Amino acid sequence: MNSISTAQVDSVKVRQDSSAAIPFIRPDTSSTIPLIKVSEGYHPTKSSLLAVGLSALLPGAGQIYNEEYWKTPVILGLAAYWIYEHSKNDKTYHDFTDSYSASITPLIPQGDQKLLSLRNFYRDERDKFAWYLGALYFLNLLDAYVGANLYDFNVSPDLSLDGRIGGKVTASFRWNFR
Repeated sequence: MNSISTAQVDSVKVRQDSSAAIPFIRPDTSSTIPLIKVSEGYHPTKSSLLAVGLSALLPGAGQIYNEEYWKTPVILGLAAYWIYEHSKNDKTYHDFTDSYSASITPLIPQGDQKLLSLRNFYRDERDKFAWYLGALYFLNLLDAYVGANLYDFNVSPDLSLDGRIGGKVTASFRWNFR
């Protein structure tokens, strides 16, 4: 039995890298067009490092620096409330720790389990408010940084280039009756 076989021809052509063939072109130094210096670029009005530093020293001070005055009472109010709750839970935790320690006797070596449960509850609540304070402090720093960087950002409703409020769409229908 005769079989006919054909060889497959590779159709992919290998070409030389075209980027290597482009010669380096030196800029024309005799041009009268002034070159833009890097130092003449955008300079933000507010320093993000200063805003973060102020907020690190006194939470809310970076927001005052960024002229976001309404945020400072929110930050300080939350901090004051959470510090109050933390100290109240810490006092209650220590009270239940002392009560539980006093409940351990030779007759009851495990102590009162209800006091142990309450001690652990107030310890967990105290720790939860400590985490809240840490998160508030971090978010305070983050907000001061973002606020300083976005201070010059235009948030007016006028987003068009020619000064008119854009996005106006009109439609008209014309019917000819003959």
